[in-house]
Amino acid sequence: MPAGKTYRIFPDGSVPADNPYADGPDAIGQIFTIGNRNLQGLAQHPITGVLWGTEHGPMGGDELNIIASGKNYGWPVISHGINYNGEKVSELSHKEGMEQPVKFWTPSPALCPLEFYTGNLFPKWKNQAFIGALAFEQIKRLELGKTEVLSEEVMFTGIGRVRDIKTGPEGALYVVLNNPNVVVRLTPVSQ
Repeated sequence: MPAGKTYRIFPDGSVPADNPYADGPDAIGQIFTIGNRNLQGLAQHPITGVLWGTEHGPMGGDELNIIASGKNYGWPVISHGINYNGEKVSELSHKEGMEQPVKFWTPSPALCPLEFYTGNLFPKWKNQAFIGALAFEQIKRLELGKTEVLSEEVMFTGIGRVRDIKTGPEGALYVVLNNPNVVVRLTPVSQ
């Protein structure tokens, strides 16, 4: 399969008829979006149903995007980062017909997992986004509006490379770390 795309299929492997590139003799029907550099986290908002994604940029330009059918996210035509050798990826950061990230980070924290908290142990965090970072070794909590970031808080930093975050069945947040290689269970402090 070609890189730089998001693919959408049913659990049985069949292709949804409403995928944007499902028609045509040379079409790859599984393609849902194009122009993605390196999607790392993908999660659907539990209330709005909006699909959100975290994406690695080059050096700088990590992105938070709303992933929507048929959209072009611009890679490598537009970018908010530079190549690892210091050269510009592109002279453009905007172009008509290409999506802008909802938010981008420069320098790059190396965003990875994305999880919407759906438990009951932390009522103030209900339906908020948690994003892990590899290079910055962080967990960020984002309050999202329909199409924007309303607030961002770094919850933890220097804890290890954050590989995954999940809401447990009892409402705790589970965090998978490298360096150290552990799984951490986050629960409220007893009053």
